[in-house]
Amino acid sequence: MLRFPRAALAALLFLGVLAGCASVPAGHDLRPPTILISIDGFRADYLELGVTPELARLAREGAQGAIRPSFPSKTFPNHYTLVTGLRPDHHGIVDNNMRDPQIPGVTFALSNRQAVTDRRWWDDGEPIWVTAERAGLRTAIMFWPGSEAPVRGVRPSAWRTYDAALSPEARVGQVLSWLEAPRSARPRFLALYFEAVDTAGHHYGPRSREVKEALAQTDAAIGRLVRGLAERGVEANIVVVSDHGMAEISPERVIRLDEIVPAELGAPLTMGAFLTYYPAPGREAEAEAALVRSHPHMSCWRKSQIPAAYHYGSHRRVAPILCLPETGWEIATAESLRKRPIKGGDHGFDPYAPEMQALFLGYGPAFRRGTVTPLTDNVDVYPVLARLVGVALAENDGGPALAAAALR
Repeated sequence: MLRFPRAALAALLFLGVLAGCASVPAGHDLRPPTILISIDGFRADYLELGVTPELARLAREGAQGAIRPSFPSKTFPNHYTLVTGLRPDHHGIVDNNMRDPQIPGVTFALSNRQAVTDRRWWDDGEPIWVTAERAGLRTAIMFWPGSEAPVRGVRPSAWRTYDAALSPEARVGQVLSWLEAPRSARPRFLALYFEAVDTAGHHYGPRSREVKEALAQTDAAIGRLVRGLAERGVEANIVVVSDHGMAEISPERVIRLDEIVPAELGAPLTMGAFLTYYPAPGREAEAEAALVRSHPHMSCWRKSQIPAAYHYGSHRRVAPILCLPETGWEIATAESLRKRPIKGGDHGFDPYAPEMQALFLGYGPAFRRGTVTPLTDNVDVYPVLARLVGVALAENDGGPALAAAALR
């Protein structure tokens, strides 16, 4: 998809925003708050399992469909894509684990708190809460990747440090508390994150009893949120998304990296559903000869030769060599297998695989009722959010298809 500059896409999608609030001072119109909810690892077809009655009702009374994640179909890259409308290759969060020649000696990882809160990793993109805050609109963010850093020098009006132990009910309670502020001080944009479905999918696989239990628990929390809004007389537009799906993996489908490339030629940074590989200095040609060739169940490319369909490979943080297995196959070494046996599920595979498709659901006064939206790329979620919140679009890669289908 073409990358849309701010002016072009704003002219296409923002006319309705201007018409609806032209006579109201900026930042003080009567637009309802927008609540963006992520259910990490919610595969698009999970909605058909019959264990999420609250989400099923929102889908019937709103708009719902599937979205295709950006490559790589990992958590941090796609969460940042959803709120910036940029591909990972453009917003810079190119993997959950990455290196940057401009930040030497540091490896970005979800567990590296210092890196996660360092704006240098995030400043290539502008998340919607930064745009809103600059426009004078309050935002409140619960655990969304990127929200713990002062991106481009701006923080949300309210935010929480990620705490996996905080229950879904407590997270909902915090969001409802933020919305109890007087209308003039109420956040215009809020975000909420749940990870239990993804965790269960990794440990037990996408069709497991544990995934269904996590789905039911998360669904109940969202039901509490909807009821809490009604009890407080708050009308809101709710957007429920996921960052990626989940595929079944098996110890019978493993590609042994240490049988393909000798350890002295370099080292992997990410393994599993894809491989990022850094050749040792002076051993680049040997590493490429071992990896960038034909393999059963796996394709490998130099950074400059990654297929254009993945929109990936131009950013300085992309590793020199990328390998992508067939969906459901894992890349591992003997050492990694000892630490983490292959079982359950994984993501990061080809985003065009059906198992990687993610959820989109929109509910509230701005959404068409009973609408099934076409499959679109997840960069298209950002223009929907910008229109709901009432902010001009920052530079992004999204298009108008999802907004046109989902919004009134």
